[in-house]
Amino acid sequence: MAKDTRGSRPTGSLPTGRRATVRVKTARGRTVSSQQWLQRQLNDPYVAEAKKRGYRSRAAFKLLQIDDQFHFLKAGTRIVDLGAAPGGWTQVAVERTKPGRSRGIVIGIDLTPVEPVPGATILAKDFYDDDAPSALIELLAGPADVVLSDMAASATGDTQTDHMRIMGLAEAAHDFARQVLKPGGTFVAKVLRGGTERTLLDRLKKDFAKVRHVKPEASRSDSAEMYVVGTGFRG
Repeated sequence: MAKDTRGSRPTGSLPTGRRATVRVKTARGRTVSSQQWLQRQLNDPYVAEAKKRGYRSRAAFKLLQIDDQFHFLKAGTRIVDLGAAPGGWTQVAVERTKPGRSRGIVIGIDLTPVEPVPGATILAKDFYDDDAPSALIELLAGPADVVLSDMAASATGDTQTDHMRIMGLAEAAHDFARQVLKPGGTFVAKVLRGGTERTLLDRLKKDFAKVRHVKPEASRSDSAEMYVVGTGFRG
């Protein structure tokens, strides 16, 4: 399986301009780790660019960069966004597919409440609920072109446990994608570095013409996260 880590991207998916480095002063009651996190946030160009453009999270740029490489977010596309909170991926999906001007549909779902995203429908629901898939299918009212999953479980600190939990989410997303995708459709899901579990990888290769791992530039270099992209759903 080919591994793509970079691709040509329009400048719209990259931060613009330079910013002076911000140093966080030590504050009473603030731990070293929280101070380091705050300094990283304040100096992260994607955090600043997301705020400037009105995106709800820096994660929006991950989807922008993945789409710049694979070009699956098109006008009229029908999309399901699993694990939508806080809404950055949903915003990008609406922005690029323009559902208000076409027959496109963008539907998001997350257990965490998400502020409304104009042009999208968002369910405040746990994807693992028994009736969640049927609720999404009812809203779709037809096959989907794209299923996105940026779902992630809270980190436990144990590498193996965290890997198993996120792979479980990716497998659940794939099971749903198999139900709703139209032939030729696209599936994108977060996984952790170390490789997609063999069982899931074998299933993806059966279901999609091409399967690749990508790490968008907006994904922090010290993060183990990657994304698996399946294109050309066989149906």
